[in-house]
Amino acid sequence: QVQLVESGGGLVQPGGSLRLSCAASGFTFSNYAMSWYRQAPGKEREVVTTISSTGGSTTYADSVKGRFTISRDNAKNTVYLQMNSLKPEDTGVYYCRANWKRAYVYWGQGTQVTVSS
Repeated sequence: QVQLVESGGGLVQPGGSLRLSCAASGFTFSNYAMSWYRQAPGKEREVVTTISSTGGSTTYADSVKGRFTISRDNAKNTVYLQMNSLKPEDTGVYYCRANWKRAYVYWGQGTQVTVSS
C-alpha cells in the first residue's frame, strides 16, 4: 500500500522557519522524483520545488528561491522541505508528490502551514 505522510506543518510568525517531512512507503522511493506542492485558499495547487530521484538536481519556484530547500534521504524514504524567512503568502496546504516518469504519481494528504502574526 502506497503512503506519503507529511508532517511538520503549523502556525509560524512571518520571518520564521518550519521543516516539513514526507515519509514514503509502499514503493521504491529511490526511483521517484519528489516534489512539494502547495495550495492557498481559493487558489490552484502549485509546484513549489522538485528533487530528482538521486537528489542531484533540484528546481524551485521563483517565489521561494533562496528561502526554501528541498532534500531527501533515500535510506529513510523521506523527503524534507526546509522553509526559512516565511511570508504570509506562503500560507497553504503543503502536499508531497512522488513521480516516476509521469507513469506513476502519488500524493500525500497534505499538511497545513499558516504564516501569521
